[in-house]
Amino acid sequence: MKLHLSTRQTKLNASIAISGSKSESNRLLILQRLVAGLQIENLSDSDDSNHLQHALSTTNELVDIGHAGTAMRFLTAYFSVKEGRAVVLTGSERMQNRPIAILVDALKSLGATISYEEKDGYPPIRIKGKQIRKKSVQINGNVSSQYISALMLIASSLPDGLEIELLGKITSVPYIDMTLTLLKELGIEASFVENKVTVQPFKAEIEKTIVVESDWSSASYFYSLIALSELGSEVTLTAYKKDSLQGDSSLAEIYQHFGVETTFGEHTITISKKEKASQNRLILDLKNAPDIAQTIAVTCFGLGIACSLTGLHTLKIKETDRLVALENELTKLGGKISITDESLDLEKSIQVNSNISIETYNDHRMAMAFAPLALKVPITILDANVVTKSYQEFWKDMQQIGFQIREE
Repeated sequence: MKLHLSTRQTKLNASIAISGSKSESNRLLILQRLVAGLQIENLSDSDDSNHLQHALSTTNELVDIGHAGTAMRFLTAYFSVKEGRAVVLTGSERMQNRPIAILVDALKSLGATISYEEKDGYPPIRIKGKQIRKKSVQINGNVSSQYISALMLIASSLPDGLEIELLGKITSVPYIDMTLTLLKELGIEASFVENKVTVQPFKAEIEKTIVVESDWSSASYFYSLIALSELGSEVTLTAYKKDSLQGDSSLAEIYQHFGVETTFGEHTITISKKEKASQNRLILDLKNAPDIAQTIAVTCFGLGIACSLTGLHTLKIKETDRLVALENELTKLGGKISITDESLDLEKSIQVNSNISIETYNDHRMAMAFAPLALKVPITILDANVVTKSYQEFWKDMQQIGFQIREE
């Protein structure tokens, strides 16, 4: 589906309800299978969470999770400890080129039975579930936090729990903290001290309902819209909380650089354009929130602000190589950008080229990060349905904001 976006409205005012966090939902869906009595409300309606729910309920040997990277990591660990369950875990073509060896090696060191069906180090993988008795494992701390969280999520189901030693520099700490907090909320004893995560065994049945906070990554596109809009623009989003578990909640602080103010209500955030951006160059280390890098880079480009973003090494193994994708599409729009394996530098832009078609590379965040530029110039988003991976109602919400959207 190709969508042409434009708007005559540059002063925004709207209220939007956003689905539950994909990151929280996917962790809780795994825990729900391991901890009896857990109920979940405000689950994410994303494709990723839907794929995960289906995978957890199917009895088929072949489990296909499409583009859902989080599901691939979490299910690799989950099926490893499901005694008597044998599966072949696979996904889309892109998923079959996203590495899984670091997690597989860690699980095999614990005694898991996992083999590669085709290419070593990559899905599809064959898993034979068994009881794992070893209680300690090592894994690099600078890998995707999803590998570490996958181990944490199954840890309480092991007879002796698990001690995870993180080697070297530790990145994406907020996502490890999110998993830790959810474990504790269920009554599971867990700690993260220096470079060691320890999770104690837990067999109790509970009566607990957890309400998932809405997704801050999804909120990032509204922060970008407000930053690119006129003074006095305002959008209220539900349901959010000030003491969020999500690393992407750093948006509230980051977007102050663009003159955007965040006001917290009881279950809402109101995002307002209070002043013009005062930055000439924005310098940020996004190692704790890499998923909002695309949104920030596009915001800077649209405002004519230079930026230097670091801590982006995990973006190369996402749905696409997000750094290369950003370089390609911003260049088409008139940007001057250079990238390394873990950083991005964008020069101050003079103008935004209009009527450019944005390739999305099977990546939901490419479509949504570039959409706010329609406040500046008409823009076309190719393969626009890709947004359903994390945000089913995105284009409807853009229309509610005031965007004119024409499908071709």
